[in-house]
Amino acid sequence: MKRFISLLVPQWLKNIYHLACAILANVYFGFPAKKLRIIGITGTNGKTTTTQMIGAILREAGKKTAVASTIDFWMGDEQRINTSKFTTTSAWSLQKFLREAIQNGCEYAVIETSSHALDQSRVFGIPYEIAVMTNVTREHLDYHHTMEEYRKAKRKLFSQAQYAVINADMEVPEYFGEAISKKENVFFYSTKNKDVFVYGASIRLNFSHTEFMVEQDEYTLHIPGFFNIENALAAIATARILKIDSEVTRKALKQMTGIPGRMECLESKEGVDIIIDYAVTPDAFEKLYASVRPLKIPGTKIIHVFGACGDRDRGKRPILGSIASEYADVVILTNEDPYFEDGEQILNEIEAGISRKRGNEYIRIYDRREAIAKAIELAEQGDIILITGKGAETSMAIGEKRIPWSERQVIEEELAKKE
Repeated sequence: MKRFISLLVPQWLKNIYHLACAILANVYFGFPAKKLRIIGITGTNGKTTTTQMIGAILREAGKKTAVASTIDFWMGDEQRINTSKFTTTSAWSLQKFLREAIQNGCEYAVIETSSHALDQSRVFGIPYEIAVMTNVTREHLDYHHTMEEYRKAKRKLFSQAQYAVINADMEVPEYFGEAISKKENVFFYSTKNKDVFVYGASIRLNFSHTEFMVEQDEYTLHIPGFFNIENALAAIATARILKIDSEVTRKALKQMTGIPGRMECLESKEGVDIIIDYAVTPDAFEKLYASVRPLKIPGTKIIHVFGACGDRDRGKRPILGSIASEYADVVILTNEDPYFEDGEQILNEIEAGISRKRGNEYIRIYDRREAIAKAIELAEQGDIILITGKGAETSMAIGEKRIPWSERQVIEEELAKKE
């Protein structure tokens, strides 16, 4: 009934409700954001990783920091898991979190900020000091309808910030910088253009770590993936604006041993590399394959297990299928979070983009655990298994139900059965 009523209410009316809640929450909790230095991270892909990196740098610099991200919340050195499945929580929860940050002596708050939260004014009353843009590619068109409206929603973060950190390698990066009142406060980062604030060069990739240079400083990441270099550059640029010493930044990034569900690597006793990643967009798929394929040993296989979320942009589904069938040796299509959609129909829509018939190279197994088990069964020494879509989430959404789910736990259990 609640969902039925929600479908009947137009979004503009819901947004008025969200704004009213945000105003009330600000008043009730005493406008806590005004007493903190706020950094907001937005973008289609890379928000969570960049948020975690900036939080780690601030903690290493001795700054007591609150962090709110898709996967967890930090209050200083204390961490708790985000089980809500929301990138940015409700205005009430967010303002309560910010007041707790003040009560715990935090100076900074790093907030992963979604386009939905911006469009709905859930972050009203938060004076962002720095706005960070990772990229904008196709996603959430079920809500925003067009890329223009999607960009416009994300631009709102920059219209209320003092400084901007923007990926120069994305489409129309200047569109977001134009929202900042002082143009000298707009800073770009890039792996392609040397004439930017932070330029990543001399890049070396492998499964265990990544190395790159920023001017004379050498950085090491124990988080694989080329796109994670872009995320690190965003964090480095943010640290520079905050005048944090580069040695502190280098140390903090090097100490990060991985982010749950983001290019999280497991290795079986049989020498199979298993990568868990949250990739859910065409751009994330392309970047994932761009990072993994150069590491593939000739004669081995890439096995990709994935599906698509229900009640989300349906147009991207065949695109995901097309990308996977182009790059993976074996595609295993499976269930993800169907929400209120027919899960089999979601797979049909992905399958429309898969350019191969069902057989040894394309397998469809609706049960996600069985699909993962099949991938492990097929994998041989040197193979790479990609399991995408769930990342570090702790539940699977089926209608109103939230079924407990841990991608890593399922993988470890199925590996144990095989080994």
